[in-house]
Amino acid sequence: MTKFNINAISTPIAMAIGLALSAGAMAQTMSKDEYKSAKGGIAAEYKSAKAACGSLAGNAKDICQAEAGGKEKVAKAELEEKYKPSVNATYKVRVARADANYSLAREKCDDVAGNVKDVCVKEAKAAAVAAKADAKAQMKTAKANAKAAETSAGARSKAREQGADARKDAASDKRNADYAVAKEKCDAFAGDAKTNCLNEAKARFGK
Repeated sequence: MTKFNINAISTPIAMAIGLALSAGAMAQTMSKDEYKSAKGGIAAEYKSAKAACGSLAGNAKDICQAEAGGKEKVAKAELEEKYKPSVNATYKVRVARADANYSLAREKCDDVAGNVKDVCVKEAKAAAVAAKADAKAQMKTAKANAKAAETSAGARSKAREQGADARKDAASDKRNADYAVAKEKCDAFAGDAKTNCLNEAKARFGK
């Protein structure tokens, strides 16, 4: 399965979004007029990108539409983060990227069939779970650190504990998603080979 990176692909909508946001990119905030202008630019570019998908058919069209929709959602989240910066806004950007990557990867899985498709879908889901788990851990850690900065040494110690717990939760989420991928791959086998595959997967991920 081809991995999709919402930040790496250069398309007309991505370039236009970059131009729309460039005025406020270097500042922590942007004016209301700049915000409205950028928001309008994003909507216009999404409409244009979606219209371009009309010349395609089948799964190629679905992939095109998923990419256009993903770009729009990420751009909106990034715009909100620039307009009103916050830990929550940064988290929403990361989640939007994870969702966009998953949606596009999921559509690409429709190009294959059988167990290959099942594994493709599980891998796409695992990547999304990992990205969201990391985003949540980073958000919790940032909030704990911010709160600790305003209080005592004891609170700072508690913040470190909360950050460690968040990272532990993220690792658990990712391990479970990776285990689901490993199990799905075992469906390509039968009999003892499948049993051995499942046992190895359980041992590897502590199940």
